[in-house]
Amino acid sequence: MKKIEAVIKPHKIEDVRAALAALGIMGLTAWEVRGFGRQKGHQELYRGSEYQVNFMPKVRLEIIVLDDQVEDVCKAITESAQTGTIGDGKIFVLPVEQAIRIRTGEENEEAL
Repeated sequence: MKKIEAVIKPHKIEDVRAALAALGIMGLTAWEVRGFGRQKGHQELYRGSEYQVNFMPKVRLEIIVLDDQVEDVCKAITESAQTGTIGDGKIFVLPVEQAIRIRTGEENEEAL
Protein backbone atom coordinates (compact mmCIF):
# COMPACT_ATOMS: atom_id res chain seq x y z
CA MET A 1 0.00 0.00 0.00
CA LYS A 2 1.07 3.59 -0.60
CA LYS A 3 0.08 6.97 0.78
CA ILE A 4 -0.24 9.68 -1.84
CA GLU A 5 0.03 13.22 -0.55
CA ALA A 6 -0.82 15.99 -2.98
CA VAL A 7 -0.74 19.75 -2.50
CA ILE A 8 -2.98 21.51 -5.02
CA LYS A 9 -4.71 24.81 -5.69
CA PRO A 10 -7.97 25.11 -3.71
CA HIS A 11 -10.21 25.68 -6.72
CA LYS A 12 -9.11 22.34 -8.25
CA ILE A 13 -10.26 20.08 -5.39
CA GLU A 14 -13.63 19.17 -6.93
CA ASP A 15 -11.97 18.31 -10.26
CA VAL A 16 -9.49 16.06 -8.44
CA ARG A 17 -12.22 14.44 -6.32
CA ALA A 18 -14.25 13.65 -9.46
CA ALA A 19 -11.20 12.20 -11.24
CA LEU A 20 -10.43 9.97 -8.26
CA ALA A 21 -14.06 8.86 -7.95
CA ALA A 22 -13.95 7.83 -11.63
CA LEU A 23 -11.06 5.51 -10.71
CA GLY A 24 -13.06 4.00 -7.85
CA ILE A 25 -11.15 5.81 -5.10
CA MET A 26 -13.78 6.23 -2.39
CA GLY A 27 -11.86 7.95 0.37
CA LEU A 28 -9.51 10.85 0.82
CA THR A 29 -8.65 13.38 3.46
CA ALA A 30 -8.27 17.08 2.64
CA TRP A 31 -6.88 19.97 4.65
CA GLU A 32 -6.85 23.66 3.88
CA VAL A 33 -3.21 24.64 4.28
CA ARG A 34 -0.93 27.55 3.42
CA GLY A 35 2.56 27.38 1.98
CA PHE A 36 4.93 28.49 -0.72
CA GLY A 37 7.36 27.02 -3.18
CA ARG A 38 9.14 28.58 -6.11
CA GLN A 39 6.41 31.20 -6.53
CA LYS A 40 7.39 32.72 -3.14
CA GLY A 41 4.02 34.39 -2.60
CA HIS A 42 2.67 37.48 -4.38
CA GLN A 43 1.80 41.16 -3.94
CA GLU A 44 -1.75 42.21 -3.11
CA LEU A 45 -3.46 45.58 -2.83
CA TYR A 46 -5.72 46.29 0.16
CA ARG A 47 -7.30 49.71 0.75
CA GLY A 48 -4.68 51.37 -1.41
CA SER A 49 -1.70 49.73 0.28
CA GLU A 50 0.46 47.02 -1.25
CA TYR A 51 1.53 44.12 0.91
CA GLN A 52 3.36 40.84 0.40
CA VAL A 53 1.48 37.54 0.82
CA ASN A 54 4.18 34.97 1.58
CA PHE A 55 1.99 31.93 2.18
CA MET A 56 -0.45 30.91 -0.54
CA PRO A 57 -3.68 29.01 0.20
CA LYS A 58 -3.47 25.35 -0.86
CA VAL A 59 -5.30 22.08 -0.25
CA ARG A 60 -3.39 19.03 0.95
CA LEU A 61 -4.87 15.67 0.01
CA GLU A 62 -4.02 12.31 1.56
CA ILE A 63 -5.07 9.09 -0.16
CA ILE A 64 -4.12 5.49 0.69
CA VAL A 65 -4.12 3.15 -2.31
CA LEU A 66 -2.93 -0.28 -3.35
CA ASP A 67 0.48 -0.44 -5.01
CA ASP A 68 -1.01 -1.12 -8.45
CA GLN A 69 -3.23 2.01 -8.24
CA VAL A 70 -0.43 4.53 -7.63
CA GLU A 71 0.36 5.35 -11.25
CA ASP A 72 -3.30 5.85 -12.23
CA VAL A 73 -4.05 7.97 -9.15
CA CYS A 74 -1.00 10.19 -9.68
CA LYS A 75 -1.94 10.64 -13.34
CA ALA A 76 -5.55 11.52 -12.43
CA ILE A 77 -4.40 14.09 -9.86
CA THR A 78 -1.88 15.61 -12.25
CA GLU A 79 -4.34 15.90 -15.13
CA SER A 80 -7.21 17.26 -13.05
CA ALA A 81 -5.18 19.70 -10.90
CA GLN A 82 -2.92 21.10 -13.61
CA THR A 83 -3.50 24.69 -14.73
CA GLY A 84 -0.13 25.21 -16.38
CA THR A 85 0.79 28.08 -14.08
CA ILE A 86 3.28 28.28 -11.26
CA GLY A 87 1.97 26.93 -7.96
CA ASP A 88 0.01 23.97 -9.35
CA GLY A 89 1.42 21.81 -6.54
CA LYS A 90 3.26 18.59 -5.85
CA ILE A 91 2.56 14.88 -5.35
CA PHE A 92 4.46 12.68 -2.89
CA VAL A 93 4.24 8.88 -2.69
CA LEU A 94 5.15 7.12 0.58
CA PRO A 95 4.99 3.49 1.73
CA VAL A 96 2.26 2.37 4.14
CA GLU A 97 3.02 -0.65 6.32
CA GLN A 98 -0.41 -1.31 7.78
CA ALA A 99 -4.00 -0.07 7.71
CA ILE A 100 -6.78 -1.03 10.14
CA ARG A 101 -10.47 -0.14 9.88
CA ILE A 102 -11.42 0.77 13.44
CA ARG A 103 -15.10 -0.20 13.14
CA THR A 104 -14.55 -3.79 11.90
CA GLY A 105 -10.91 -4.55 12.63
CA GLU A 106 -10.27 -5.30 8.95
CA GLU A 107 -6.64 -4.91 8.00
CA ASN A 108 -4.58 -3.73 5.04
CA GLU A 109 -6.30 -4.06 1.63
CA GLU A 110 -9.64 -4.97 3.22
CA ALA A 111 -9.46 -1.83 5.37
CA LEU A 112 -9.26 0.43 2.33
